[in-house]
Amino acid sequence: MITNTMENEIEVSPTEDLMREHGVLRRILLIYNDALRYLKGEKLSNQINIYAVIYNSASIAHEFIENYHQKLEEQYVFPKFSQSPKYIELINTLRRQHDAASNLTENILYFSSIKNSYQFENTIQLIHLLTLYINMYEPHSAREDTVVFPALHELVTPEEFKELGERFEEIEEQKFGKDGFEHIVNEIAQIEKVLGIYNLAQFTPIQNPM
Repeated sequence: MITNTMENEIEVSPTEDLMREHGVLRRILLIYNDALRYLKGEKLSNQINIYAVIYNSASIAHEFIENYHQKLEEQYVFPKFSQSPKYIELINTLRRQHDAASNLTENILYFSSIKNSYQFENTIQLIHLLTLYINMYEPHSAREDTVVFPALHELVTPEEFKELGERFEEIEEQKFGKDGFEHIVNEIAQIEKVLGIYNLAQFTPIQNPM
């Protein structure tokens, strides 16, 4: 639930819940993209421990995306498509990509945390792993947002849809606490501030007069 200024509770639908979790994922991908620029030497700063930044971001991905968000999809969303031949191949691909994401994050955590993480070989490994993660999860999340989640409405009754929303809320609160989502978003924001990519205005292109 989200509480508005009138102290009334507004229900968050299950698809809206999943899509805002994709928002967290996309912000992690933005962090990974910026981290790659440091690893490749395109950005330099003695003030930033980029390996700690990567480790902390991957820890959030592990806990929130792979061990929570993906589990919701696998347990409550994907089975709804099991009787629809139209979606079988897509769902199977999404499942395989979930497994791949978990493996990638496990390796990202390893190579960003080991004692000799500053060695050239480990940096090369991190560049490879982060690139694979970004290249897979950008189209993955986009396909879920534009195909899977809209189609869910066709495969469940309004009552089932409402129950899913309530179940997702219950699981989120059990796992992360009452304001768990806000806490996760705040953790992401703190990492963005360390990298200097938090201020949204900086991404606005400057229009040159013709």
